[in-house]
Formats: sequence, C-alpha cells, structure tokens
Amino acid sequence: MATAYRDMSASELLSLTPPGWGGVLLDGLIVSLQVALLGYLIGLCIGLVGATLKRSGGPVIRDLMSVYTTLVRAIPELVLILLAYFAMPELVNALLTAAGQPRIEINGFVAGVLVIGFVQGAYATEVLRGAMASVPVGHIEAAQSFGMHPWRIFHRITLPELLPSALPGLSNLWLIATKDTALLAVVGFTELTLAARQAAGATKHHFLFLMAAGALYLIVTLLSAQLFRVLENRANRGARHV
Repeated sequence: MATAYRDMSASELLSLTPPGWGGVLLDGLIVSLQVALLGYLIGLCIGLVGATLKRSGGPVIRDLMSVYTTLVRAIPELVLILLAYFAMPELVNALLTAAGQPRIEINGFVAGVLVIGFVQGAYATEVLRGAMASVPVGHIEAAQSFGMHPWRIFHRITLPELLPSALPGLSNLWLIATKDTALLAVVGFTELTLAARQAAGATKHHFLFLMAAGALYLIVTLLSAQLFRVLENRANRGARHV
C-alpha cells in the first residue's frame, strides 16, 4: 500500500481529496477542537463554582475543593483518560447491573470531554479564585448596600473586574486543552494526532504528516492567542472606566 504513495509529492499527499490525507487531518483537527472546546467550557463552569466555593464556602467545602484541585494537578491527564475510558465504565456498569439497569458505553469523545473538563475545572478554579481576589471588596459592598441581587453583582461588577486578571491564565488553559486532546490517541480515538499517525503509517511519510499536524496545532495556537489578545484589550479598556 505504501508503494502507491512513494512517488507522490507533498502537495498530493496533503491533498484534501483521496488519495491525499489532508481531509483526514482536517477532520481530526475539527474533532480535536470540538473535544477541547466542550471540555474547556465545562471546566470554566466548574472553575466558577469552585472559585466561589473556595472563597465563600465553609471550611469543609473549602477543604474538599482543595483536595479536588490538588489531586487533579498531581495526577497526569493520561492516567485520568485511561481511568475515564476503561475503569469508570467498568465501575458504572457494575452498579447498573446490580440495579438491574442496562449497561452503557463511554466512547473516546465522551471520555475526552469529561477528562478535559474535569482537569480544566481544577486549574480554572485557581485562576478564577486569584482573579476574584483582585476585585475590590468595597465595590461588592457598595452594590450590596444598594440591594443588588447577587447574580446582578456578579454580572455587572465581579465578572468585568476579574476578567483582566483571569484572561491570561484562561488563555493558557485553552491552549493546554487543545494539546491534551492528543492524549486521546492512546485509546484509539481519531483526533488530529492519531489521524497524522495513521496517514504516516499508511504512506511511510512520517516526517511530512507529523510536521503537518504540528503546523495545524501551531495555527490554532496563533489564532487563539490573537483572539485572547483582543479579549484582553477589550477587558482592560473596560477596566479603566470602572
């Protein structure tokens, strides 16, 4: 099979249509971004709740959140992916079988989203907790004295004032999420890295396809950095008027 690709040029090998593998790489990139985005959004939601609980929860709640963030930052993401893909379904299905319920299956996409969201949540908790600490307490107390609803205080005061401090850290977390999707290749989920490996294995052009995958990750990184730079500029411009 590889002999059929031996005399093909790089442009032909990377063509979006067969026998080129460019379309496969782009499909893998799209799937990687879908997993990263969903996991990132879940992580942000967990981070907001976790940061709030760490700042205003009781001693037990704060200790539990500290255990969560410490454990997640200590355990490699690869181990968590293997747990989510192999161990968690086994445990859940054992409980379902005992309860007389049908078994379920967790595919690579779901496992990736859950693990990335879980990991991102721990890091986002610390990023947002630090950003919340930068919001002047007097601004919150002034809003409370006017009888503003807690959600309105968060939306109108806390969120705009914490964004300038939080966005650099959140930008790094997004880039980590996009790269963590490559770990899903170990469970056979076809994201960008595995697609590049499959193309390289079929054509024996390992350098070309792995470099192409690296170039796609670099493009995502550069575009993401530009987007977060725009968001940071907007947030900082608004902060000067607070």
